[in-house]
Amino acid sequence: MSVTVDTTVIVVLGASGTAAIATSPRSPPRPAPRPFPLLALAAIACLSLADRAPDQPGCDLAFKKTYPALFGLFVNNFLPANVQIVGYARSSIALSDFYSRISSKIKLDEPEKLEAFLKICTYVSGKYDEAASFQNLNTSIASLEEQIALNVGGAGAEIKKTRVFYMALPPSVFIPASAGLKDHVYAAGGSNRLVVEKPFGKDSESCRELSIALAAHWKEHEIYRIDHYLGKEMVKSLMVLRFANVFFGAIWDRTHINNIQITFKEKFGTDGRGGYFDDFGIIRDIMQNHLLQVLTVVAMERPVSLDAEDIRNEKVKVLRAIKPLKLEDAVLGQYTASADKKEPGYLDDPTVPHGSVTPTYAAAVFKVNNARWEGVPFILKCGKALDESKVEIRVQFNNVPGNIYGNIARNELVVRLQPKEAVYMKFLNKEPGLSREVHTTELDLSYEKRYQGAKIPDAYESLILDCLKGDKSNFVRDDELDAAWKIFTPLLHKIEGEKIQPELYQFGTRGPASVTEFIKKLGYQRDDEYRWAPHNTPKM
Repeated sequence: MSVTVDTTVIVVLGASGTAAIATSPRSPPRPAPRPFPLLALAAIACLSLADRAPDQPGCDLAFKKTYPALFGLFVNNFLPANVQIVGYARSSIALSDFYSRISSKIKLDEPEKLEAFLKICTYVSGKYDEAASFQNLNTSIASLEEQIALNVGGAGAEIKKTRVFYMALPPSVFIPASAGLKDHVYAAGGSNRLVVEKPFGKDSESCRELSIALAAHWKEHEIYRIDHYLGKEMVKSLMVLRFANVFFGAIWDRTHINNIQITFKEKFGTDGRGGYFDDFGIIRDIMQNHLLQVLTVVAMERPVSLDAEDIRNEKVKVLRAIKPLKLEDAVLGQYTASADKKEPGYLDDPTVPHGSVTPTYAAAVFKVNNARWEGVPFILKCGKALDESKVEIRVQFNNVPGNIYGNIARNELVVRLQPKEAVYMKFLNKEPGLSREVHTTELDLSYEKRYQGAKIPDAYESLILDCLKGDKSNFVRDDELDAAWKIFTPLLHKIEGEKIQPELYQFGTRGPASVTEFIKKLGYQRDDEYRWAPHNTPKM
């Protein structure tokens, strides 16, 4: 009786430049991997475009994100034994050069782990639109699979193939690359998965064209559309927070909640990469995908189960309950030079087209028209060149009915996604001692204090592991994309068609001045006296 050897191949088509990998061992580590039943193994092949200039934005995604994620999984024993990683690109480079690129920025305490990682990495060069190149790739992968099957299972061992193709590529080559993979590298009779990076189009029409093109070669259950925000630790914790705690479930509706803000802030600007950013803008780059995905998790109903389709069904219902945005629903901004002129403005970037009106800041209000959320504004805000870098969800509750304590602040639940991951509840308490004064304090779950020594994995590690397991709950479905673009497309077409001028704001400030009044009109009440700070940091 022959031995069956399971092989899993992850093919990551991506872009590179100078490697920028930073990772550290996770704690606590898992036990050492054990051989699979029946001498099964996993062979991972990573395709990465290594022949684009390092200054091209997005060109180093594979080296900055994909390889570090694979390395993190490898170091912490989340990959099976007998793994092989195959890099693929158009450049004809020596294997030693390839090793230098994927290891030059790796930081770890035990160099021997890097050495072990490099031993399972190899490289194949080829084009993205040429059948012969993909046939050569397939031959190389098949040879690896057969050799490992022979080594592990002996002569006559059968191979049960799983191949995962990770396309960290610019949209211009999505279609030819996916077609080439299906036609020439697809594991017939095996299991195949195609991971696609954003952007998923620029509006409803382009997204639909891309979806149709992918569907011509791949089945929906084989496609994994990755939005790395769905892999972030705090986003993954949201469902547990909401549906595993009775007190949150009881107050999670329009009766108790006044408004919800989801905020993304970056301290830096485009840093010479404005030409790339200008093609998309802050709405497409951040709001339409990352923040909207967080909104769906915050607003969704309890799914029937934790099955991927049950979860994604509820997310789609939220998106379909949101009407398309209008210009009056949004505030648009663009940063200028800092007050001291040390930081240039957006239009000072030589790569940005002269007179560009592309927003670098956007705030917009979304109304979820269902029984739970009618009348509750969801305010999404995102911007570059602001006063700080952070991502958070802020749930502000209604005023206390029949309040007897005068002018008091509202309760708030804040989920800090990054940095300094935390969940804290702002509430009112009596000042200690003989005073009768009421002040705002917090119940604070700061991760670095509560989970000392624990290392939060990178979002890409989490999502690649989900993909290896075949868990699609944190990946975007085709009808989710369609519903999301229907919300944004009218606004984007109006902004670009009429060249709407964004409001200017200085580098290093909170953003456009009108945002404060915008969210105030939507019901948000700011508590200027309270400032949350991580543990062991004095409160202001």
